[in-house]
Amino acid sequence: MSVLIAPDKFKGSLTAREVCEHLAAGITGRAPGTQVAALPVADGGEGTLEAALAAGFRRVAVQAEGPDARPVATSYAERDGVAVIELADVSGLGRLTGPPAPRTATSYGTGQVIRAALDGGCRRIVLGLGGSACTDGGAGLAEALGARLEGVTGRGGAALSAIDRLDLSRLHPRLAEVEIDIAIDVDNPLLGPYGAAAVYGPQKGATPRDVADLETALARWSQAVAAATGVEAACVPGAGAAGGVGYAGLTILRGRLRSGIELVLDLVGFPAHLAAAKLVVTGEGSLDHQTARGKAPAGVAAMAVAAGTPVVAVAGRSLLPPAAIERLGLDRVYPLSALEPDGRRSMQRAGALLELVGGQIADDWLA
Repeated sequence: MSVLIAPDKFKGSLTAREVCEHLAAGITGRAPGTQVAALPVADGGEGTLEAALAAGFRRVAVQAEGPDARPVATSYAERDGVAVIELADVSGLGRLTGPPAPRTATSYGTGQVIRAALDGGCRRIVLGLGGSACTDGGAGLAEALGARLEGVTGRGGAALSAIDRLDLSRLHPRLAEVEIDIAIDVDNPLLGPYGAAAVYGPQKGATPRDVADLETALARWSQAVAAATGVEAACVPGAGAAGGVGYAGLTILRGRLRSGIELVLDLVGFPAHLAAAKLVVTGEGSLDHQTARGKAPAGVAAMAVAAGTPVVAVAGRSLLPPAAIERLGLDRVYPLSALEPDGRRSMQRAGALLELVGGQIADDWLA
């Protein structure tokens, strides 16, 4: 029997690749001879770059600015003229070298990586959003690609309150030649009570005053962008992704917003692997109410169900009631918390616990 393992990361514990390795060890240890295909996946946020590399893309190193303007060593993945860029790897919260900087954090480095891919001759760019440290509406990204923000001094979302005009006359010329897909897993607009500043600002360290200032600045930015591009997109679902980088992707880059997990599954060749599988194992650190809103296990399960293939999930914990699990199409969920109720110890022992779960899956499905 062939098993396809396609999980997302267990955040704070294991990468998606490591989850695959431990599950495969558990399954083959209990059911020798089982054919196991490991396919790490992601929903467009953290882990997207790793998923592309695991699927055979090559790594292209890039030096860029992190969200606090300090230099970082990052990269993009490339294959056959397609570049996969992960915003979190250059402009993410994990790249901050000091405390959160909600007012000044910038997406400039992500624009530098896009520029490198353009200069490298890539014909299609897949930009994975999520996990950003910034709330700058993608202004930093645009500036790195040649845009001029007249009236603005400094970088970061708060600085946008001073913008007078956006000049796109020096935008990188190859942007008009490439196809740009923007992978997202949220449906927030740029502005308003469900917008980038209000919803995600506090997660990036923003105080209520910061949120109000960032909202005002993003509104000013959206007016400048609309005047320069002729595109009104502040209310488009997904424009608020990654602190508003989704908005710049729609308007300035003229990209397409797409479901992150669907885009990643296509990139890594999931349909071909699925065709050969008799069982699919997916998962993530926490199965909860967010899972159904475009997270990796939901996307994997949907494709498996459509193909008529049984699909189970592993997770550090599952907060989903039986009805929600059924709606996702999951035949069963295996939470590590059933083996180790202490959350801290479960995260520390996640690898060993996943191997035990792999053995359980073999007993239940491969007998």
